[in-house]
Amino acid sequence: MSKYYDGVEFPFCDEFSKYEKLAKIGQGTFGEVFKAKHRKTGKEVALKKVLMENEKEGFPITALREIKILQLLKHENVVNLIEICRTKATQFNRYKGSIYLVFDFCEHDLAGLLSNANVKFTLAEIKKVMQMLLNGLYYIHRNKILHRDMKAANVLITKDGVLKLADFGLARAFSLAKNSQGNRYTNRVVTLWYRPPELLLGERDYGPPIDLWGGGCIMAEMWTRSPIMQGNTEQHQLTLISQLCGSITPEVWPSVDKKYELYQKMELPKHQPIRVRQGVLINTASYTDKQLQTKRNLLKPFNVNVFVRLNS
Repeated sequence: MSKYYDGVEFPFCDEFSKYEKLAKIGQGTFGEVFKAKHRKTGKEVALKKVLMENEKEGFPITALREIKILQLLKHENVVNLIEICRTKATQFNRYKGSIYLVFDFCEHDLAGLLSNANVKFTLAEIKKVMQMLLNGLYYIHRNKILHRDMKAANVLITKDGVLKLADFGLARAFSLAKNSQGNRYTNRVVTLWYRPPELLLGERDYGPPIDLWGGGCIMAEMWTRSPIMQGNTEQHQLTLISQLCGSITPEVWPSVDKKYELYQKMELPKHQPIRVRQGVLINTASYTDKQLQTKRNLLKPFNVNVFVRLNS
């Protein structure tokens, strides 16, 4: 018999019946997301159902990691985990109860707003959005957490205009390597269009800069209204990066030809001019061995001409 039978109790988990589902509103990295309300208070919440149908070893380790991280992070620009709820295991669900993560409800995500032609952002509003995004990144990095899936769809905005970093399904804790071999994290993270060049080339010893690259892509997207580099493959994505930011060469990225075996195998464009010189994308590749000072970026003025060139 399954281990999820009715006699099993989940300590610290409240009953799901206190909430009423209203509608399915999305799909997270490792679970479905629903809009719901508290039956007594009427408070609107977002419910993320942990997908367990294919789990043979019990509760998925990815969900445990996400819960642990969300319980650690408490900041106005990070989505708030209210509690964890469960449904009872019964014969009607094959003795497998469901687990839900309960979040404060956010009315919008940035990708949806940018795809709506009726929604306009002023320069001041874009600056405010980016300030909140970088504040959130600064906070999670200070707490030694990498998001690893920065993209516009994972940036939520409340009806009051407060930005929340969301979907920590790929997030993990990080540390500075204590030996010469460095860390060995997976490089199969970050949605392709927002993935930095070092991950595309196979880097496994990385840190906060990979999130900042995604932040730069999102900032440019605030002007272009769609992802700025929409590659079909990893090599295509590197080609698009080269065309926008300049050719990837040992002159601008010391030892890239020696450090990454994939660099030798890929035929990347040469002699590409730099279309974006400042203010949009942070060249994470040149910072892989030191901590970026994210807080400084909160104070840097935007160069509007940079974004005009993106559309030319």
